Amino acid sequence: MQWIFVGASTIASQHMISAVRAQAGSDVTWIVSGSGDRTAKWADEHGIANSTADLAEALSDKGPACVYISSTNEKHHDQAMAAIATGKHVLCEKPLGMTLAEAHEMVGAAKAKGLVFGTNHHLRCSGTHRAVRDIIQSGQIGKVLSLRIHHAVHLPENLQGWRINDATAGGGVIPDITVHDADVARFLLGEDPVDVVAQMAQSGMGRGVEDSCMSVWSMPSGAMVMSHESFTHPFAGTGFEVHGTMGSIFASGVMTQMPVGSVTLVTAEGRREIPCSDHSLYVQGVADFTAAVKGQGAPAASGSDGIKSLAVALAVREAAQTGRKVAIEYGAPE
Repeated sequence: MQWIFVGASTIASQHMISAVRAQAGSDVTWIVSGSGDRTAKWADEHGIANSTADLAEALSDKGPACVYISSTNEKHHDQAMAAIATGKHVLCEKPLGMTLAEAHEMVGAAKAKGLVFGTNHHLRCSGTHRAVRDIIQSGQIGKVLSLRIHHAVHLPENLQGWRINDATAGGGVIPDITVHDADVARFLLGEDPVDVVAQMAQSGMGRGVEDSCMSVWSMPSGAMVMSHESFTHPFAGTGFEVHGTMGSIFASGVMTQMPVGSVTLVTAEGRREIPCSDHSLYVQGVADFTAAVKGQGAPAASGSDGIKSLAVALAVREAAQTGRKVAIEYGAPE
């Protein structure tokens, strides 16, 4: 299976090229990015045969079946729509668009053409998150009362740029990390947040966009979710806790791009370390997407999942901006 990559991004070079090449018979045959010279150099460094600054040129190649989009956020919609128009399956980075309407249009267009559309929410592909979901679904901790997510990190200098200073490109910690945590909560608990209260701040890195955010979400089951995201915490670590009527789960160091961290289950019987698979999150995500293209299952995170995580993030930003509780609007289901 051949792929077109749109966006010469860090995530593409560090994770996604190797994830595609880990699939039998698959490769990246095009890289599309804004600067012709830089794109050609990037292609040469990563062994990609074709490079261009013209998306239409790459999409005219009938060989590739799939397009992976990891450009800046404001470009996702138009690039996805162009790929869908040429009959390509799309795996898109989060957030899918700048608005909920954009995300719905992208996912709806793919559905209308019978194409697979996936959102690259990598965390739900990890062995730790899947182990925790299995524990919750098995009833070992009883009724879930609360979920606390801590995803406050220090954004590396090479990733700062537009993420900390350009609202028009979709910068800010909310579209970058809160959107991931929304997907984690939905994945673990199997339900969609109802409403949210929030605060955000510029705590030392953001210039024109928020670099820290805390929010509390209500869930239909009555469970509460507390979520903390930041770009400015170098030593905080990451993780989440799930607390139920019969037990608690402590997942430490698991909100990363690598298959690391630990999961501990605590019940009346004591503490128990939970074994978790250490497979690559990105290889798993691409494998699930590839299988879906072949008619075998569904992407790890669908287009609908991407719409819903974006809806939560948009509500968090609105709540932080207005100081009000905001009901989350998901729009018509796809």
